[in-house]
Amino acid sequence: MRRASTLASSVVPRVLLSAQDGVTTAAVLQHRIFQAALYRTTSSAVAQSTSRRWYSTALRSFSVGSAKTVSLSIAGALFSVAAVTSVSEEVLAKEPLPPDLVPKDVVLYQYEACPFCNKVKAFLDYYDIPYKIVEVNPLSKKEIKWSDYKKVPILMVNDEQLVDSSDIIDKLSDKILQKKSVDSASDDEERKWRQWVDNHLVHVLSPNIYRNTSEALESFDYITSNGNFSYTEKLTVKYAGAAAMYFVSKKLKKKYNITDERAALYEAAETWVDGLNGREFLGGSKPNLADLAVFGVLRPIRYLKSGRDMVENTRIGEWYTKMENSVGESSRIKA
Repeated sequence: MRRASTLASSVVPRVLLSAQDGVTTAAVLQHRIFQAALYRTTSSAVAQSTSRRWYSTALRSFSVGSAKTVSLSIAGALFSVAAVTSVSEEVLAKEPLPPDLVPKDVVLYQYEACPFCNKVKAFLDYYDIPYKIVEVNPLSKKEIKWSDYKKVPILMVNDEQLVDSSDIIDKLSDKILQKKSVDSASDDEERKWRQWVDNHLVHVLSPNIYRNTSEALESFDYITSNGNFSYTEKLTVKYAGAAAMYFVSKKLKKKYNITDERAALYEAAETWVDGLNGREFLGGSKPNLADLAVFGVLRPIRYLKSGRDMVENTRIGEWYTKMENSVGESSRIKA
């Protein structure tokens, strides 16, 4: 919004002025199986390009000497500012908290590719809570030896340890959102879908990204490039891990009664879209915790082959794009 307002205050006066003046291990490995989604917003570039285009049009129009053309140029500029403002609002559609409710010291211990870690990050990013990352070596786990909880994610909030992704989000919500809902039906729906994510959706993902050797290597190429590994570990994990998880994925299919992994992924995506029931988000006009949970666990696979196939063959793409715009850029504090 601030960028859109700045654009509005700078473009329109310049156009008007020109018109007036005339100037111009399986268990271990499973935690790091997904590729992080890469996305960016381009509102600033769009805004700058649009303002330059309309400004130039106004100058050219005035030089011709047509008052009617100048008027149309000014109207066009006003329209473009409104359009860019709309785009900027969509891109910046986070839900920032009042300053007094924002935790001051937040550290996430994670595997970059872990879907449960990404679920927590989706929550932190959407509410614009600054956080630091400690990437855990999944083999030694030396970064979390201080904790009795030997899994990720672990979130430290003002020196308090929070564990288990759903519990982390519940506790943070209670502390900072101060939600006082009077709609029990809405709360029940949100709770049901969050459980669906943990009990069903995440189990469909592994068999898909390890469906064949090429997709397994695609996943582990990202894992070894972005995880906390030594040089020797990278070489070992990329090929040995991909081979191991290819066979593990077959066992996972049997465990969760999956016969066709792609069909199961597509069915899960369609089930979610059906659950939206025509709404922009499950939360209505804004994402709720269920929206953030689904988006969080899907974000790591979005640009893998399985994720691309999912978007191309189901109706989930439109919702996912809206979620990307709503969650926006990461609020991570870079070291």
